[in-house]
Amino acid sequence: SAIIAALDGDEDFLIASEAQAKAIRTRDEEDDEKLAKGIKAAIAKKVLPADLKPEPYKEIDVLGKTPDQVAQAIIKDVGEAANTGCVIVMCGLSGTGKGTTVARLKQLLPNAQTWSNGNIFRSLTLLCARWCAKEAENWNRPVSIQEALTPENLSSFMKCLSFGKFAADGGFDTRIHSEDLGVDELVGNVQNTLLKGREVGSNIPTVAEQTQGEVIAFVSGALKQLADAGKIVLLEGRAQTVDFVRTPYRYTLTLSDPVLVGKRRVAQVAAAAALKKLSAKEGVAENPPTAEEITAEVRSALQIFKE
Repeated sequence: SAIIAALDGDEDFLIASEAQAKAIRTRDEEDDEKLAKGIKAAIAKKVLPADLKPEPYKEIDVLGKTPDQVAQAIIKDVGEAANTGCVIVMCGLSGTGKGTTVARLKQLLPNAQTWSNGNIFRSLTLLCARWCAKEAENWNRPVSIQEALTPENLSSFMKCLSFGKFAADGGFDTRIHSEDLGVDELVGNVQNTLLKGREVGSNIPTVAEQTQGEVIAFVSGALKQLADAGKIVLLEGRAQTVDFVRTPYRYTLTLSDPVLVGKRRVAQVAAAAALKKLSAKEGVAENPPTAEEITAEVRSALQIFKE
């Protein structure tokens, strides 16, 4: 970007960029370790297969490429399946542009839709929370969410989730149905209300940590239904989880300049800080800042990374 080009020779910018790039890599590695534990546990429970051999990933170096160029390269590789239905998996380190590429693919492919595992984790958490509330009433004592996460309960809860053409308009949706727990909802109707409520939000980290395998298995089946129905499903995620979704269309976005991720992050933060300060100046609407003044303010904002 223009900001990165303007700052590229600045020592403070380079130091901050290297530090940010390292921090992002570290967070990614920590997340990978947590996911690996969840996958290992799911394999031990025989929820996921131990002998998985995912289809190979194709690497795309995004350095110097626009989101449109990356998206077009993927569409060309997918070929006719872009018209008949398929699942497109996108992996890569933070900052490589996965979200931007997915958004562009959605614009270019009229029958494309994104998928998020988050709502399935939230649906499962809702069932766990309702079980806890019911058992607390039966036992006359508080019941922790951890107590809900037995293999028997999880197997039962997963049977309460189903995917199909349940929506009023005939579209696909996930149904949460348990007469015993008093739940019968479509995710599309409650994703921004019930599934964002306190009983779900406060418990989802604990549930998600221990239900990776169950959710992956459910999602894999749901995505196959969508693809078989002619939909193009765009799935962004970590390789440890999306490996279990069968599709030949797998892509890993890479950056041959690993520090560029840090440069982008530093430029974003510094530019936002500079814009805030410049916008607060009197008369800025009548006398907008020059390019030199903007650059100077961005350089000044680099001090944030020294604090």
